[in-house]
Amino acid sequence: MRKILHAAAALALAAAGATTIGTTGAQAADGPWDGCPYGAVCIYPQDSDTSRPPTDVFYSYGAHNLRNQNGWHWVLNNQSGGAHARLCTGYNGTGCGADLAAETGVYADLTPINSITLDRP
Repeated sequence: MRKILHAAAALALAAAGATTIGTTGAQAADGPWDGCPYGAVCIYPQDSDTSRPPTDVFYSYGAHNLRNQNGWHWVLNNQSGGAHARLCTGYNGTGCGADLAAETGVYADLTPINSITLDRP
């Protein structure tokens, strides 16, 4: 299982404070990561760690509108090959913030977030 590294710095992401995490560089993405299937982007329950199952799992590229996601959540990008994700304040992938690189995660306030995009490399 991959190890999660907690970053010490905070990152502004879509007008929300967030802390990023990443996998160790020595391990390749090739399986589930804390319950997030390989090739997916996952959102976990509010105010919990990643030991609980994700509430949302996205596989397809493009914009995905969110429902009932308020407060702080872990978002893990378990895609590979340079695919990335973005948290967006608008619906249908508008008003997007910084990239969430493949094999990284962020703890973010999803209250202002209305969609997430999965983007090809």
